[in-house]
Amino acid sequence: MVRYILWRIVVMIPTLVLISMFVFTIIELPPGDYFESYVAEMRAIGEKADMQEIEELRARYGFDKPAPIRYLRWATGMLVGDFGYSFEYRMPVNDVVGDRLWLTILVSTVTIALTWLIAFPIGIYSATHQYSWGDYGLTLVGLIGLAIPNFVLALVFMYFANIWFGTSIGNLMDPQYLGQSMSWDKFKSILEHLWIPVIIIGTAGTAGMVRRLRANLLDELQKQYVMTARARGLHPFRVLLKYPLRMSLNFFISDIGSILPTIISGAEITAVVLSLETTGPLLIRALQSQDMYLAGSFLMFLAFLTVIGVLISDIALALFDPRIRLKGGSMK
Repeated sequence: MVRYILWRIVVMIPTLVLISMFVFTIIELPPGDYFESYVAEMRAIGEKADMQEIEELRARYGFDKPAPIRYLRWATGMLVGDFGYSFEYRMPVNDVVGDRLWLTILVSTVTIALTWLIAFPIGIYSATHQYSWGDYGLTLVGLIGLAIPNFVLALVFMYFANIWFGTSIGNLMDPQYLGQSMSWDKFKSILEHLWIPVIIIGTAGTAGMVRRLRANLLDELQKQYVMTARARGLHPFRVLLKYPLRMSLNFFISDIGSILPTIISGAEITAVVLSLETTGPLLIRALQSQDMYLAGSFLMFLAFLTVIGVLISDIALALFDPRIRLKGGSMK
């Protein structure tokens, strides 16, 4: 196990280097750069840009140098915690992210926890009560949850909140706390606003997890070892927990690789609709404006979380399921 983990960590280094090259290349592909987009935007609204300031920024951050030099400067800076400068917000990337990162982690973590708490009991009930009225009803609700996009559900919530209660449910806090440092009153305001995006974002995830857990558990319950355990008189609940449920959770463990980056990226479109102060809208805006250091740092962080999540899921699968081994070979 230790040798396998060390080998995977060594492999992660060239993997991340290749990803960083790919990310930099993709961001560089559109014609022009942030400064050209900024000048065009200012001209479109009838204002003049400070060309002297723009040329100084271009020279300071190496935009007058070849792309390989700019890549090396960006990549080596990330190794020491310098993620570059955001031209859109006129401040370092670390300061731009600020509280948005922690708010995104809070929203995503609560959403994932709520999804698990709801999906597991429902999935187990549907599998153990196949073709019952409860199974049909929960299946219908799950299919509706999968069919309705989160951002559409957000629009519906916002509409009825305005019609019925005359209030807006956007943002993660009251307007007076925007831009302020964290305090007890601000934290309470975040908790008061948190449940709406959690419900909206968690709807599709809950429905999808219920369907997968039900399908996998039904497959395990029909295998010979379960029938043998029942024939020997073991309690049905003990039989369920001992092996079938455990074996049907492989998909859940495998999803760790995608869950970790999701915690940071969040539901971008839903966050835009609800005007959430999370990192999703920030990433979209950075990609639109070609704010390369901000967008590239986000994408590299997501790539890092992905490779870490895949490593954790592989190790957990090997420990959780005795049928899985860390490397190939015959089993005796």
